[in-house]
Amino acid sequence: MPAPRKARIAEALRLELSEVIRREMRDPRLSEGLLSITGVDVSSDLHYATVFVSVLGDDDAKEHVIKALQGASGVLRNELRARKAFKNVPELSFEYDESIARAARIFTLLEESKRIEAMNPAGEELA
Repeated sequence: MPAPRKARIAEALRLELSEVIRREMRDPRLSEGLLSITGVDVSSDLHYATVFVSVLGDDDAKEHVIKALQGASGVLRNELRARKAFKNVPELSFEYDESIARAARIFTLLEESKRIEAMNPAGEELA
């Protein structure tokens, strides 16, 4: 299967799932942290999709969100089927994606480095 088709299906899944989760899901665990679907990886036969989710919140919130999404995977598939967005809706699995949290941590470290550098403009070694 051509890679562009697989990429189009993955992006369509990402957009549709984001919409369904935002508008249709009423599980309180999904509102514990800021939830974002960062990507979808579809198998070459289109039967399986791994959905990568980023959650800004503590470790408990992250765990609860992933469990809630795993538990709702059947409901999510049915909603995608009902929307007739896809000919066949793949089995969904959800994984936590640390990329946004990692980027936020790097940004914080860079800002801290800039702050320290501004306090020591002469480049003197700090003890």
